[in-house]
Amino acid sequence: MEALATRLSQLDAQAEGVIRIVMFYDTLMRRRVDLPALARASAGLAACVAGIRLHGTGQVFRVSPDGGPAPAPPASVSSDGPVLLDEEEIGTVWLERPGPPQPLDEALLDRFALATAAVAERYGPARTTMADPALVELAVSSECDDAARARALRLLGFAPNPPVRVVAVRSRLPLDRIGSLICPDLPVKAASLAGVGVILATAVAADRFPAGVRAGVGAAGEGAARCWQQARTALRFTGPREPVVHYGELGALALLAEVPPAVVRDNPDVTALARLADCPGELATLDAYCRTGSLRGAADLLHLHHSSVARRLDRIGAALGFALTEPAGLTRARIALTVWRLLDDGPGQP
Repeated sequence: MEALATRLSQLDAQAEGVIRIVMFYDTLMRRRVDLPALARASAGLAACVAGIRLHGTGQVFRVSPDGGPAPAPPASVSSDGPVLLDEEEIGTVWLERPGPPQPLDEALLDRFALATAAVAERYGPARTTMADPALVELAVSSECDDAARARALRLLGFAPNPPVRVVAVRSRLPLDRIGSLICPDLPVKAASLAGVGVILATAVAADRFPAGVRAGVGAAGEGAARCWQQARTALRFTGPREPVVHYGELGALALLAEVPPAVVRDNPDVTALARLADCPGELATLDAYCRTGSLRGAADLLHLHHSSVARRLDRIGAALGFALTEPAGLTRARIALTVWRLLDDGPGQP
Protein backbone atom coordinates (compact mmCIF):
# COMPACT_ATOMS: atom_id res chain seq x y z
CA MET A 1 0.00 0.00 0.00
CA GLU A 2 2.86 2.38 0.80
CA ALA A 3 4.42 1.66 -2.58
CA LEU A 4 1.11 2.33 -4.32
CA ALA A 5 0.67 5.57 -2.40
CA THR A 6 4.17 6.64 -3.38
CA ARG A 7 3.51 5.90 -7.06
CA LEU A 8 0.19 7.75 -6.99
CA SER A 9 1.86 10.79 -5.43
CA GLN A 10 4.22 10.91 -8.41
CA LEU A 11 1.43 11.02 -11.00
CA ASP A 12 0.07 14.26 -12.35
CA ALA A 13 -3.42 15.37 -11.36
CA GLN A 14 -5.12 14.09 -14.50
CA ALA A 15 -3.66 10.58 -14.22
CA GLU A 16 -4.63 10.47 -10.57
CA GLY A 17 -8.14 11.53 -11.54
CA VAL A 18 -8.42 8.71 -14.08
CA ILE A 19 -7.36 6.18 -11.45
CA ARG A 20 -9.92 7.54 -9.03
CA ILE A 21 -12.62 7.17 -11.70
CA VAL A 22 -11.60 3.56 -12.33
CA MET A 23 -11.66 2.80 -8.61
CA PHE A 24 -15.04 4.54 -8.28
CA TYR A 25 -16.70 2.34 -10.92
CA ASP A 26 -14.95 -0.79 -9.66
CA THR A 27 -16.55 -0.13 -6.28
CA LEU A 28 -19.97 0.31 -7.87
CA MET A 29 -19.60 -3.03 -9.67
CA ARG A 30 -18.67 -4.81 -6.45
CA ARG A 31 -21.80 -3.39 -4.87
CA ARG A 32 -23.86 -4.78 -7.78
CA VAL A 33 -25.77 -1.56 -8.41
CA ASP A 34 -28.64 -1.41 -10.91
CA LEU A 35 -28.97 1.05 -13.77
CA PRO A 36 -30.81 3.83 -11.85
CA ALA A 37 -28.19 3.70 -9.09
CA LEU A 38 -25.41 3.73 -11.67
CA ALA A 39 -26.87 6.82 -13.31
CA ARG A 40 -27.22 8.58 -9.94
CA ALA A 41 -23.64 7.76 -8.96
CA SER A 42 -22.30 8.93 -12.33
CA ALA A 43 -24.20 12.22 -12.12
CA GLY A 44 -22.81 12.81 -8.64
CA LEU A 45 -19.26 12.04 -9.76
CA ALA A 46 -19.49 14.25 -12.84
CA ALA A 47 -21.33 17.03 -10.97
CA CYS A 48 -23.76 17.39 -13.87
CA VAL A 49 -26.75 15.62 -15.38
CA ALA A 50 -25.89 12.08 -16.53
CA GLY A 51 -27.99 9.76 -18.65
CA ILE A 52 -28.34 6.17 -19.86
CA ARG A 53 -30.44 5.00 -22.80
CA LEU A 54 -30.89 1.33 -23.79
CA HIS A 55 -31.82 1.05 -27.46
CA GLY A 56 -33.77 -2.21 -27.29
CA THR A 57 -36.04 -1.42 -24.37
CA GLY A 58 -36.24 2.32 -24.86
CA GLN A 59 -35.37 2.76 -21.16
CA VAL A 60 -33.89 6.14 -20.27
CA PHE A 61 -32.37 7.12 -16.91
CA ARG A 62 -31.54 10.83 -16.69
CA VAL A 63 -30.42 12.06 -13.29
CA SER A 64 -29.31 15.35 -11.69
CA PRO A 65 -26.14 15.60 -9.57
CA ASP A 66 -28.30 15.62 -6.43
CA GLY A 67 -29.68 12.20 -7.35
CA GLY A 68 -33.14 13.35 -8.37
CA PRO A 69 -34.77 13.34 -11.80
CA ALA A 70 -33.17 15.80 -14.20
CA PRO A 71 -35.33 18.77 -15.14
CA ALA A 72 -36.88 19.04 -18.58
CA PRO A 73 -36.10 20.11 -21.19
CA PRO A 74 -32.67 18.48 -21.17
CA ALA A 75 -29.57 20.57 -21.48
CA SER A 76 -27.39 20.03 -24.53
CA VAL A 77 -25.29 16.88 -24.38
CA SER A 78 -21.68 17.90 -23.90
CA SER A 79 -20.27 14.42 -24.45
CA ASP A 80 -21.56 10.91 -24.98
CA GLY A 81 -20.38 7.40 -25.72
CA PRO A 82 -21.72 4.04 -26.95
CA VAL A 83 -22.53 1.12 -24.64
CA LEU A 84 -21.13 -2.03 -26.27
CA LEU A 85 -21.93 -5.64 -25.43
CA ASP A 86 -20.42 -8.44 -27.51
CA GLU A 87 -19.41 -5.77 -30.05
CA GLU A 88 -23.04 -4.70 -30.51
CA GLU A 89 -24.13 -1.22 -29.49
CA ILE A 90 -26.94 -1.68 -26.97
CA GLY A 91 -27.23 1.87 -25.69
CA THR A 92 -25.69 5.26 -25.00
CA VAL A 93 -24.41 7.15 -21.95
CA TRP A 94 -23.95 10.89 -21.84
CA LEU A 95 -23.20 13.97 -19.75
CA GLU A 96 -25.00 17.31 -19.92
CA ARG A 97 -22.71 20.15 -18.98
CA PRO A 98 -23.61 23.80 -19.52
CA GLY A 99 -20.15 24.38 -20.95
CA PRO A 100 -17.56 22.35 -22.87
CA PRO A 101 -16.47 18.87 -21.72
CA GLN A 102 -14.00 18.73 -18.86
CA PRO A 103 -10.60 16.97 -19.16
CA LEU A 104 -11.70 13.80 -17.36
CA ASP A 105 -15.08 13.44 -19.08
CA GLU A 106 -13.75 11.04 -21.72
CA ALA A 107 -12.38 8.66 -19.08
CA LEU A 108 -15.55 8.97 -17.02
CA LEU A 109 -17.78 8.16 -20.01
CA ASP A 110 -15.59 5.19 -20.92
CA ARG A 111 -15.97 3.62 -17.48
CA PHE A 112 -19.63 4.68 -17.28
CA ALA A 113 -20.33 2.83 -20.56
CA LEU A 114 -18.43 -0.29 -19.47
CA ALA A 115 -20.33 -0.37 -16.19
CA THR A 116 -23.67 0.10 -17.99
CA ALA A 117 -22.96 -2.86 -20.27
CA ALA A 118 -22.03 -5.04 -17.30
CA VAL A 119 -25.17 -4.07 -15.36
CA ALA A 120 -27.44 -4.56 -18.41
CA GLU A 121 -25.98 -8.01 -18.97
CA ARG A 122 -26.29 -8.94 -15.29
CA TYR A 123 -29.83 -7.83 -14.70
CA GLY A 124 -31.19 -7.97 -18.25
CA PRO A 125 -32.25 -7.17 -20.72
CA ALA A 126 -28.98 -7.12 -22.62
CA ARG A 127 -30.22 -5.61 -25.84
CA THR A 128 -28.79 -7.98 -28.37
CA THR A 129 -31.49 -9.50 -30.54
CA MET A 130 -30.35 -13.11 -30.63
CA ALA A 131 -31.25 -14.97 -27.44
CA ASP A 132 -30.43 -18.20 -25.64
CA PRO A 133 -32.57 -20.84 -27.41
CA ALA A 134 -33.13 -22.62 -24.10
CA LEU A 135 -34.73 -19.50 -22.59
CA VAL A 136 -36.87 -18.92 -25.68
CA GLU A 137 -38.00 -22.54 -25.68
CA LEU A 138 -38.93 -22.24 -22.01
CA ALA A 139 -40.88 -19.05 -22.71
CA VAL A 140 -43.03 -20.64 -25.45
CA SER A 141 -43.31 -24.20 -24.15
CA SER A 142 -46.83 -25.42 -23.37
CA GLU A 143 -45.33 -27.78 -20.77
CA CYS A 144 -43.75 -24.96 -18.75
CA ASP A 145 -45.54 -23.62 -15.66
CA ASP A 146 -46.48 -19.96 -15.45
CA ALA A 147 -43.79 -19.05 -12.91
CA ALA A 148 -40.96 -20.54 -14.98
CA ARG A 149 -42.30 -18.92 -18.15
CA ALA A 150 -42.54 -15.51 -16.46
CA ARG A 151 -38.97 -15.85 -15.23
CA ALA A 152 -37.73 -16.82 -18.72
CA LEU A 153 -39.48 -13.82 -20.26
CA ARG A 154 -38.05 -11.54 -17.59
CA LEU A 155 -34.53 -12.83 -18.27
CA LEU A 156 -35.12 -12.23 -21.96
CA GLY A 157 -35.93 -8.61 -21.15
CA PHE A 158 -39.73 -8.51 -21.35
CA ALA A 159 -41.84 -6.77 -18.75
CA PRO A 160 -45.16 -8.38 -17.67
CA ASN A 161 -47.05 -5.87 -19.80
CA PRO A 162 -47.69 -5.41 -22.66
CA PRO A 163 -48.09 -9.07 -23.63
CA VAL A 164 -45.45 -10.67 -25.82
CA ARG A 165 -46.25 -11.44 -29.47
CA VAL A 166 -44.71 -14.56 -31.02
CA VAL A 167 -43.79 -14.95 -34.69
CA ALA A 168 -42.83 -18.20 -36.44
CA VAL A 169 -40.44 -17.57 -39.33
CA ARG A 170 -38.92 -19.45 -42.25
CA SER A 171 -36.22 -17.51 -44.06
CA ARG A 172 -32.61 -17.59 -45.12
CA LEU A 173 -32.16 -14.08 -43.72
CA PRO A 174 -30.62 -13.71 -40.24
CA LEU A 175 -33.26 -13.72 -37.52
CA ASP A 176 -31.73 -10.73 -35.75
CA ARG A 177 -32.14 -8.64 -38.91
CA ILE A 178 -35.79 -9.67 -39.27
CA GLY A 179 -36.49 -9.00 -35.59
CA SER A 180 -34.93 -5.54 -35.73
CA LEU A 181 -37.01 -4.66 -38.79
CA ILE A 182 -40.42 -5.73 -37.47
CA CYS A 183 -39.88 -4.34 -33.97
CA PRO A 184 -37.28 -1.55 -34.23
CA ASP A 185 -37.95 0.42 -31.05
CA LEU A 186 -39.19 -2.15 -28.52
CA PRO A 187 -37.80 -5.33 -26.93
CA VAL A 188 -37.33 -8.17 -29.42
CA LYS A 189 -35.58 -11.53 -29.10
CA ALA A 190 -35.00 -14.29 -31.62
CA ALA A 191 -33.78 -17.89 -31.69
CA SER A 192 -34.14 -20.99 -33.83
CA LEU A 193 -36.09 -23.97 -32.49
CA ALA A 194 -36.22 -27.23 -34.47
CA GLY A 195 -35.56 -25.46 -37.75
CA VAL A 196 -38.16 -22.74 -37.25
CA GLY A 197 -37.26 -19.20 -36.32
CA VAL A 198 -38.93 -17.78 -33.21
CA ILE A 199 -39.25 -14.04 -32.70
CA LEU A 200 -40.61 -12.66 -29.43
CA ALA A 201 -41.64 -9.01 -29.56
CA THR A 202 -43.88 -6.56 -27.77
CA ALA A 203 -45.19 -5.32 -31.13
CA VAL A 204 -45.06 -6.59 -34.72
CA ALA A 205 -45.04 -4.31 -37.76
CA ALA A 206 -46.24 -6.84 -40.35
CA ASP A 207 -45.56 -4.47 -43.26
CA ARG A 208 -41.85 -4.41 -42.36
CA PHE A 209 -41.11 -8.07 -43.06
CA PRO A 210 -38.46 -8.18 -45.82
CA ALA A 211 -38.93 -10.08 -49.08
CA GLY A 212 -38.15 -13.75 -48.90
CA VAL A 213 -39.59 -14.22 -45.41
CA ARG A 214 -42.58 -16.38 -44.55
CA ALA A 215 -44.04 -15.61 -41.17
CA GLY A 216 -46.97 -16.67 -39.03
CA VAL A 217 -48.02 -14.18 -36.35
CA GLY A 218 -49.82 -15.31 -33.21
CA ALA A 219 -52.73 -13.31 -31.80
CA ALA A 220 -52.09 -10.68 -29.15
CA GLY A 221 -52.96 -11.33 -25.53
CA GLU A 222 -52.99 -15.13 -25.78
CA GLY A 223 -49.88 -15.85 -23.70
CA ALA A 224 -46.51 -16.83 -25.13
CA ALA A 225 -47.18 -20.60 -25.30
CA ARG A 226 -50.57 -20.28 -26.99
CA CYS A 227 -49.27 -17.51 -29.24
CA TRP A 228 -46.41 -19.77 -30.38
CA GLN A 229 -48.86 -22.55 -31.30
CA GLN A 230 -50.94 -20.06 -33.26
CA ALA A 231 -47.87 -18.64 -35.00
CA ARG A 232 -46.79 -22.10 -36.19
CA THR A 233 -50.29 -22.78 -37.48
CA ALA A 234 -50.39 -19.46 -39.32
CA LEU A 235 -46.96 -20.20 -40.83
CA ARG A 236 -48.42 -23.29 -42.50
CA PHE A 237 -50.92 -21.11 -44.38
CA THR A 238 -48.25 -18.85 -45.88
CA GLY A 239 -47.25 -18.91 -49.54
CA PRO A 240 -45.56 -16.71 -52.16
CA ARG A 241 -48.71 -14.63 -52.63
CA GLU A 242 -49.36 -14.34 -48.89
CA PRO A 243 -45.97 -14.61 -47.12
CA VAL A 244 -47.23 -13.19 -43.79
CA VAL A 245 -50.34 -14.63 -42.16
CA HIS A 246 -51.94 -13.52 -38.88
CA TYR A 247 -53.60 -16.32 -36.96
CA GLY A 248 -56.42 -14.01 -35.89
CA GLU A 249 -57.37 -13.46 -39.54
CA LEU A 250 -57.69 -17.17 -40.34
CA GLY A 251 -60.93 -17.62 -38.43
CA ALA A 252 -62.53 -20.99 -39.13
CA LEU A 253 -59.82 -21.79 -41.69
CA ALA A 254 -57.49 -22.54 -38.76
CA LEU A 255 -59.58 -25.65 -38.09
CA LEU A 256 -58.27 -27.17 -41.33
CA ALA A 257 -54.80 -27.35 -39.79
CA GLU A 258 -56.16 -29.82 -37.23
CA VAL A 259 -57.28 -32.39 -39.82
CA PRO A 260 -54.91 -35.40 -39.68
CA PRO A 261 -52.63 -35.55 -42.76
CA ALA A 262 -53.69 -39.12 -43.52
CA VAL A 263 -57.32 -38.02 -43.74
CA VAL A 264 -56.35 -35.15 -46.05
CA ARG A 265 -54.35 -37.41 -48.40
CA ASP A 266 -57.24 -39.88 -48.67
CA ASN A 267 -59.69 -37.20 -49.78
CA PRO A 268 -60.47 -37.58 -53.52
CA ASP A 269 -60.41 -33.82 -54.19
CA VAL A 270 -56.93 -33.51 -52.63
CA THR A 271 -55.74 -36.62 -54.47
CA ALA A 272 -56.88 -35.16 -57.78
CA LEU A 273 -55.29 -31.81 -56.94
CA ALA A 274 -51.99 -33.48 -56.07
CA ARG A 275 -51.83 -34.88 -59.60
CA LEU A 276 -51.67 -31.29 -60.86
CA ALA A 277 -48.46 -30.65 -58.91
CA ASP A 278 -46.40 -31.20 -62.06
CA CYS A 279 -48.30 -28.43 -63.82
CA PRO A 280 -47.32 -25.19 -62.00
CA GLY A 281 -49.22 -23.05 -64.49
CA GLU A 282 -52.50 -24.78 -63.81
CA LEU A 283 -51.94 -24.66 -60.05
CA ALA A 284 -51.23 -20.93 -60.30
CA THR A 285 -54.42 -20.49 -62.32
CA LEU A 286 -56.47 -22.40 -59.76
CA ASP A 287 -54.90 -20.38 -56.96
CA ALA A 288 -55.72 -17.07 -58.67
CA TYR A 289 -59.29 -18.17 -59.37
CA CYS A 290 -59.82 -19.32 -55.77
CA ARG A 291 -58.45 -16.02 -54.51
CA THR A 292 -60.51 -13.73 -56.71
CA GLY A 293 -63.62 -15.88 -57.24
CA SER A 294 -63.99 -14.65 -60.81
CA LEU A 295 -62.63 -15.42 -64.24
CA ARG A 296 -61.65 -11.84 -65.04
CA GLY A 297 -60.16 -11.31 -61.58
CA ALA A 298 -57.92 -14.36 -62.05
CA ALA A 299 -56.96 -13.13 -65.53
CA ASP A 300 -55.94 -9.73 -64.15
CA LEU A 301 -53.93 -11.36 -61.39
CA LEU A 302 -52.13 -13.65 -63.84
CA HIS A 303 -51.78 -10.99 -66.57
CA LEU A 304 -53.49 -13.31 -69.07
CA HIS A 305 -56.45 -12.96 -71.39
CA HIS A 306 -59.64 -14.21 -69.76
CA SER A 307 -60.21 -16.72 -72.57
CA SER A 308 -56.86 -18.36 -71.78
CA VAL A 309 -57.80 -18.59 -68.12
CA ALA A 310 -61.21 -20.04 -69.04
CA ARG A 311 -59.56 -22.83 -71.06
CA ARG A 312 -57.22 -23.63 -68.17
CA LEU A 313 -60.09 -23.77 -65.71
CA ASP A 314 -61.98 -26.17 -67.98
CA ARG A 315 -58.98 -28.50 -68.01
CA ILE A 316 -58.54 -28.21 -64.22
CA GLY A 317 -62.23 -28.86 -63.63
CA ALA A 318 -62.07 -31.95 -65.81
CA ALA A 319 -59.06 -33.22 -63.87
CA LEU A 320 -60.73 -32.56 -60.51
CA GLY A 321 -64.06 -34.04 -61.57
CA PHE A 322 -66.31 -31.03 -60.87
CA ALA A 323 -67.12 -27.66 -62.44
CA LEU A 324 -65.12 -24.79 -60.96
CA THR A 325 -67.59 -22.22 -62.25
CA GLU A 326 -70.32 -23.52 -59.92
CA PRO A 327 -70.39 -22.06 -56.36
CA ALA A 328 -70.07 -25.51 -54.79
CA GLY A 329 -67.16 -26.35 -57.08
CA LEU A 330 -65.33 -23.17 -56.17
CA THR A 331 -65.80 -23.93 -52.46
CA ARG A 332 -64.49 -27.48 -52.92
CA ALA A 333 -61.47 -26.20 -54.85
CA ARG A 334 -60.65 -23.61 -52.19
CA ILE A 335 -60.78 -26.17 -49.38
CA ALA A 336 -58.83 -28.78 -51.34
CA LEU A 337 -56.10 -26.28 -52.26
CA THR A 338 -55.82 -25.03 -48.69
CA VAL A 339 -55.52 -28.43 -47.02
CA TRP A 340 -53.13 -29.67 -49.71
CA ARG A 341 -50.84 -26.75 -48.89
CA LEU A 342 -50.90 -27.75 -45.25
CA LEU A 343 -49.42 -31.17 -46.01
CA ASP A 344 -45.76 -31.57 -45.14
CA ASP A 345 -45.09 -33.16 -48.52
CA GLY A 346 -46.57 -30.35 -50.54
CA PRO A 347 -43.50 -28.44 -51.80
CA GLY A 348 -43.97 -26.22 -54.74
CA GLN A 349 -47.48 -25.06 -53.90
CA PRO A 350 -48.35 -21.69 -55.38
